[in-house]
Parts: sequence; C-alpha cells; structure tokens
Amino acid sequence: MSDGTDLEWARTREVLEGERERTLAAVRALDRDREGIVESARLSAVDDEHDPEGATLGFERAHVEALLAAARRRLDDLDRALERLVAGTYGVCTSCGGPVGAGRLAARPAAALCIACA
Repeated sequence: MSDGTDLEWARTREVLEGERERTLAAVRALDRDREGIVESARLSAVDDEHDPEGATLGFERAHVEALLAAARRRLDDLDRALERLVAGTYGVCTSCGGPVGAGRLAARPAAALCIACA
C-alpha cells in the first residue's frame, strides 16, 4: 500500500475508520453489559453458583470481560493500522518487511503480518 494512489489510501482509511467505529461501539456496549452484570451481582443476594436456571453471573461476567478484552485489542490493532497508513507502511509486514497481501488485508484490514509471519 505504500505506493498506492490517493483514492486507494482514502478508501483504506475509510475501511479502517469504519471498522474502528464499529469496534468502539462494541466496546461501549460490552462495557454497559459488564456494568449491568456487576450491578446485578451487587444487588442480588442469590447464590447464583447453584442456580438451576442457567449460567452464573460470574460466568456471564467472565464471558463479557473476555469479549471486551478482545474488542479492545482489535481497537488497538486498528489504531496501529491507521498509524501505519499515515506513515506509508500499511500493507508492509511489520516482521519481515514483505507485502501483507491484498487478500489478507481485505479479510483483515488491520493485519500487520504477512501470512508467512502470522
């Protein structure tokens, strides 16, 4: 991408920023979900470890926290991809310096590594 046209650069930036906005919305929603679970646990005197009705609040909280951590990592990856785009190194493998590949970038716009290095 380092030798791409202005139109390609703008399109790539649009894709990355769109992914970033969707990921940021997911982070916010997961934060709200986590807060709701924490509040439910705080207000409830029920022993949810033995609740025959379904998953425990602890399990639900752990699940949401894992999803939140993954979304935050994705957000960081997208921010670094935008930085590489501005620097002119987007599409260049951060490990070996070779091309990441158009197909890989189409599937994973924030990819920093080529297939061989990934």
